[in-house]
Amino acid sequence: MTRPLSQQVVVVTGASSGIGRETALQLARRGARITAVARGQHALKTLVAEVTRMGGEIHTVAGDVADPATADRAAAEAVERFGRIDTWVNNAAISIYATIEDLTVDEFRRVTEVNYLGQVHGVKAALPHLRAAGGGTIINVGSALSERAVPLQAAYCAAKHAIKGFTEALRVEMEREDSGINVVLIEPSSMNTPLFDHARSKAGRRPVPIPPIYEPRVTAKAILHAAEHPVAIIATGGASKLFTAVERLNPRLLDWWQLRNDSGVSDQLGDEPDDGSDNLEQPIETAGSVTGRFGRESKASSVYTDLFELHPNRKAAVGLAALAGVLLAVRRLGR
Repeated sequence: MTRPLSQQVVVVTGASSGIGRETALQLARRGARITAVARGQHALKTLVAEVTRMGGEIHTVAGDVADPATADRAAAEAVERFGRIDTWVNNAAISIYATIEDLTVDEFRRVTEVNYLGQVHGVKAALPHLRAAGGGTIINVGSALSERAVPLQAAYCAAKHAIKGFTEALRVEMEREDSGINVVLIEPSSMNTPLFDHARSKAGRRPVPIPPIYEPRVTAKAILHAAEHPVAIIATGGASKLFTAVERLNPRLLDWWQLRNDSGVSDQLGDEPDDGSDNLEQPIETAGSVTGRFGRESKASSVYTDLFELHPNRKAAVGLAALAGVLLAVRRLGR
């Protein structure tokens, strides 16, 4: 049995901005005790101030998840401060917008070390403490791009695909052992986070999220739900589920869509020239923000996620109905 959030100790990586920061703030509102991990020390300080104003309890660890010592330190300090770990959220991520030819091997390596190996380090650090506590939950934040890649984000997509495979293997291993440790994969659609301002662009223009765009609270809400009601996978934003469904039914259709009017590239680049700043190697020391600059275009909620992804029985019923519809259509075509 998982504890209610008001009794949980939760570690969140990538907590300085975006989904990670919103998750920490929502956890604080629900009474969880939080250990927040990020590179940006100024952003961590402002997060502490926000949580403290709410009356919440938070401990911060400044460090890079690409270094396994950061995850080990976060785990040890969370247990020292709060007595145990109930849920570990692997969320930290960076990105680069460039063609594969323009990416250097070092850039590929850096994205892999943060986005994928950062989650491996988190899991390795968390597991002994979750076992000691008699169970708990690991939540890995992937992406709709865990299911299908897009141009200009080869390094990011490859890392997100790796997270999916890693999470699936981990989930089965934990179930095989009857460990009491739940493993959840979150697959967000495009979110209005600062990631796009912090990403390195070698395309000459500032990156933008592929529409439709959702507010980070949509994914943070799903993470909190998973901490209390763990399921194998949650897609946040209907666009994520649609993307996955089309990929499984007809991958070439997505190829056509990405090539049509060059939308696979044009949908990811804005009109403004890139300013040359990024957080690939070092954090951009800001006060930290949950949201990015796409508020006018983003959706505050996802009806699909609220109605189905957070309710597995409904989701299964809809999936069976959809499968029956496809089979019926195939049968009619056969006639």
